[in-house]
Amino acid sequence: MSPPALAPDEARALLTGGELTVAGRIRGASNAVLFCTVADGGRTAECVYKPVAGERPLWDFPDGTLAQREVAAYEVSEATGWGLVPPTVLRDGPFGEGMCQLWIPSADEDGPDGPDGAGETGAGLLALVEGDEPAAGWRAVGYAETGGARPALLVHADDVRLRRLAVLDAVINNGDRKGGHLLPAPGGRLYAIDHGVTFHTDDKLRTLLWGWAGEALAAEAVAVLHRLADGLPAAGPLAARLAPLLTPAEVAALRAGAAALLASGRHPAPSGEWPAIPWPPV
Repeated sequence: MSPPALAPDEARALLTGGELTVAGRIRGASNAVLFCTVADGGRTAECVYKPVAGERPLWDFPDGTLAQREVAAYEVSEATGWGLVPPTVLRDGPFGEGMCQLWIPSADEDGPDGPDGAGETGAGLLALVEGDEPAAGWRAVGYAETGGARPALLVHADDVRLRRLAVLDAVINNGDRKGGHLLPAPGGRLYAIDHGVTFHTDDKLRTLLWGWAGEALAAEAVAVLHRLADGLPAAGPLAARLAPLLTPAEVAALRAGAAALLASGRHPAPSGEWPAIPWPPV
């Protein structure tokens, strides 16, 4: 299946105003995730709908909803100019208000039949290898128990798309960047999904993308962070878009986190105060 030939603005308009029809439930998700079609006149697309009514409450996220944070992550992604998160809106649907996100088929699948409804995700981007050093073109994350005589080395590709995503995750304080959330799309595009566990006021960063930890940020990342900083003051355009989605304290934490990244000029490193890698990692 080819990805929908929709510009981001067209996709958002269709997701917001189109008729939403549930086609089935995606297997393996911990919250309600429904595979849908959305249609408006002659335009149609496939999408994912996550109703707020199907969310399991999180003890450490007492405010807001997963759906709101998913939309907020999309807004920040768009503000970076990297377009790493598929078009995502908050809208009413068959089971009430929820997040609606454009379906992005991965480069190696034809429909919602993979482990989490997204085929084999992260293909070519993550691997477990023998030895203590990654091969050329790969970055080491850490060791993983595999049941063998010795742990395997977890590595991810030394890929500019992943490096951008590592910066985005640091900005939005992503507490759950797993391999199954990476969608290599046809044409070489990379998308990332599942951003409900984000924007906490405490440092919650947990990710598989630690390969650049402590290294200087790329020049393009520094430019992006300056652009985010310009949009995040209370009167800024990004802050205005986030205000209905996040609490004032969460927006303030986002602003402070972006400023801290700019001040350090480096990719963050694990704090050592909690597990740095989400579980399960896929």
